[in-house]
Amino acid sequence: MKYCAILILVLSLFSCVEPNQTFKKIPPGIWRGVLLLDRTPTMKYGDDRDIVKKFDYDTELPFNFEVVYDDDSTFHLIIHNAEERIEVKDITFGRDKSTAKDTVIIDFPVYDTQIRAIYEDGIMEGDWIVNYKDNYRIPFKAVHGFADRFERISKDTLTNIAGKWECTFEIGTEDEYKAIGLFKQEKEIITGTFLTETGDYRYLEGKVIDKKIYLSAFDGAHAFMFLGKVLDDGSITGTFRSGSQYTTNWEARRNDSAALLSPYSLTKSTGKPLDFAFINESGKLVSISDEQYKGKVKIIQIMGTWCPNCMDETVFLKEFFKTNQDAEVAIITIGFERYKEEQKSLDALKRFKNRMKIDHEVLYGGYYDKTQAAIKIPQLDKIMSYPTLIIADKNNNIAHIHTGFSGPATPGYQTFMDEFKQKLADVKQK
Repeated sequence: MKYCAILILVLSLFSCVEPNQTFKKIPPGIWRGVLLLDRTPTMKYGDDRDIVKKFDYDTELPFNFEVVYDDDSTFHLIIHNAEERIEVKDITFGRDKSTAKDTVIIDFPVYDTQIRAIYEDGIMEGDWIVNYKDNYRIPFKAVHGFADRFERISKDTLTNIAGKWECTFEIGTEDEYKAIGLFKQEKEIITGTFLTETGDYRYLEGKVIDKKIYLSAFDGAHAFMFLGKVLDDGSITGTFRSGSQYTTNWEARRNDSAALLSPYSLTKSTGKPLDFAFINESGKLVSISDEQYKGKVKIIQIMGTWCPNCMDETVFLKEFFKTNQDAEVAIITIGFERYKEEQKSLDALKRFKNRMKIDHEVLYGGYYDKTQAAIKIPQLDKIMSYPTLIIADKNNNIAHIHTGFSGPATPGYQTFMDEFKQKLADVKQK
């Protein structure tokens, strides 16, 4: 009787425990996604691609994401890149009639990209599709329950790459450029970024495995993977891949004094006042000479909706003027898009304006080719980078031009904020 009483007590305790969260679609929690950079895309899903094969660390770009349920049938994703968290809510789930399989579509509407995948038994299998490029898709797979971005564990003495590195990319070509690698390391886990004169490669995360370095980032717009090997002399040599179509080499040496040119020195004014007129996302012609801009200092943002660094800059401008409201300052955004069709570009700018909750004018400059963009704004000697930020005085004279953007993934972000605030104040006082 004593044992029966204990058994009854135990059963009663378990009966009071609420069951785990239920779900009707894909399982919640952490996932490990991979873009198969060297795998040929297929238009058919559920085609028995070798989705559980051993991972190839030199050709497969990994990233992590969480599935979070808002209720028992609605969920969103959170993509992880180091300390960055990207919330993705534009998700469709349902049975695909052509394959008779559950299909998940993860949209990144601002960037006009999507992941389309079959879901079955804790595995997604499909493609990452870039709609603004012709026939551009990279095979994608994801497995539920795996939190390790790069699964292997180093067995040798741990190589420490924390610190500041002077880097060169596209070595020996006419496009060779300098960068600064900034890395933190905790045991074998490394995070950091590469800072260039025109921007940064945002939040990178990976591992040191023996003497090899693996870093990756995926944000819906760009897929970056950096591979490197630490040589006997302490330098690093490696490759950089952006998606499936771009590969280049890079090398690095430790240098705590490494520095890049000032972003305010890269693009020059021709000395003439700004004078432009472009249509906004609704087709209305807007000029910098319009009444609403007279007597105001102007912030002109030259950007593209496809550009994550431009998104970072947009967030900065929103937050800055939210806490520094100023009726004497006007902002105008000019978008140069990757579509050659005007209507597709206007639709992209409208999505961008709505998603970012922007209340200033967003204008359509044209195709994103930098040479063509420079023709549209001849008061600059060139368009070197997206984004480019201009501070003009009340008479539309250019006071400062900032090329590129050092986002929150870099220590240069605070420097940029301080400099921007001071330069804007100086222009207002003149």
